[in-house]
Amino acid sequence: MDFSPAGAVAWARGHEGRKFVKYSMVSVVSVIVYEIVLFITLGLFHFSARDANIWAVMVSAIPSYCLNRAWVWGKSGRSHLMKEIMPFWGMALIGLIFSTVVADAAKTMADDITTVHLLRTLIVMFAGLASFGVLWIAKFVILNRVLFVHTPKPLPEALDDRTGIPT
Repeated sequence: MDFSPAGAVAWARGHEGRKFVKYSMVSVVSVIVYEIVLFITLGLFHFSARDANIWAVMVSAIPSYCLNRAWVWGKSGRSHLMKEIMPFWGMALIGLIFSTVVADAAKTMADDITTVHLLRTLIVMFAGLASFGVLWIAKFVILNRVLFVHTPKPLPEALDDRTGIPT
């Protein structure tokens, strides 16, 4: 891959690049939903960092799944439970566990640093965002290469090049 700006633009205009750009945009939407729910549950309702993070991950995973499946990877129709839904939620569970551990640690650290509730909330929000940033690239690879991979249907028996009649 050409790492120059022109090479990056050319890659972004290609098939894989367009998917990556769309995936990035879906991630922005998911992060916004995550941060809003986290702020409401932790900052306004005073949930524990763990409970607030669990709610934020669960709520933000719904638009993430729907947008990734339909818009990024162009899947339509009913979702397949074992091939799409379960693996996606499995990855969401891994992200939930990782981000919850990080959120708990950030809350403990924030409690040691300040007594200002808003500042503690912002520290936990940033830590949650950073934890998902760590998992972001790995998730794209799994979604792109495993979960929503396009597998073309096999063609019928070869056709004769000259007549179009099966041989």
